[in-house]
Amino acid sequence: PAPPADLSAYPAYHWDGKTLASVHDFRPLPVDLIVGVDRQKTDIIENSRRHASGAAAHDVLLWGARGMGKSALVKSVVAALQDEGFFIALVEASANHVATLPKLFEELAKSGRRFVLFVDDIAFDQNDNGPRLLRALLEGGVEARPNNVRLYVTSNRRNIVERSSSEQDDPLNARDGVDDSLALADRFGLKLGFQYPDQVAYLEMVAAYAGHFDLDWDEVDALAFSHGRGGRSGRIAWHYTVELAGRAGRKI
Repeated sequence: PAPPADLSAYPAYHWDGKTLASVHDFRPLPVDLIVGVDRQKTDIIENSRRHASGAAAHDVLLWGARGMGKSALVKSVVAALQDEGFFIALVEASANHVATLPKLFEELAKSGRRFVLFVDDIAFDQNDNGPRLLRALLEGGVEARPNNVRLYVTSNRRNIVERSSSEQDDPLNARDGVDDSLALADRFGLKLGFQYPDQVAYLEMVAAYAGHFDLDWDEVDALAFSHGRGGRSGRIAWHYTVELAGRAGRKI
């Protein structure tokens, strides 16, 4: 077996369901580059700073539109706190490894460090046992997460669990069954929604990226790029920045 990772030595770690591996090259975007989601950014920075300092803090659900920087924001905030001198690290786990999280919590609880456990793009189908397990980990039960860990989850669904239109029509579908599905999202003390940007916000994203990398750009060209990809988002603004750098023969 691989030797256990040194939980005090690295800025980030990856959990594969059995062991923790250190992430040596942890270089997320500077948090100031993530624009167009100012309220969400302010709230998650404040909550994360509280956790890093040892104060009470919420578990966080970031939900909403794809490509709007949910996962990038989590990583960037942790890196920003590390730059401020806080003894905190990111631990990333796949949504497929939810059942193994109690074992991970045992490892993290032994450390004096603060951790953000990050589960990206989580979703559960109906009749999945995952929501009940995750609820137990978040609140109550002998396998609940330790005090030095907070769970940050991203999902494209506001309530994480998929809901069927038949829930309102089927007399055999008990109301408490629906409530059980929605109760998972209620376990997160901080829920942040992300929506697709309007044209002005999209151009602000492009301007922030292009300015940071000292790239020339054109508003009409930026809009044409987004139209060619069927919409506007932070991810498309980043892809346009990569395109600009490529045209200029530059690395970013």
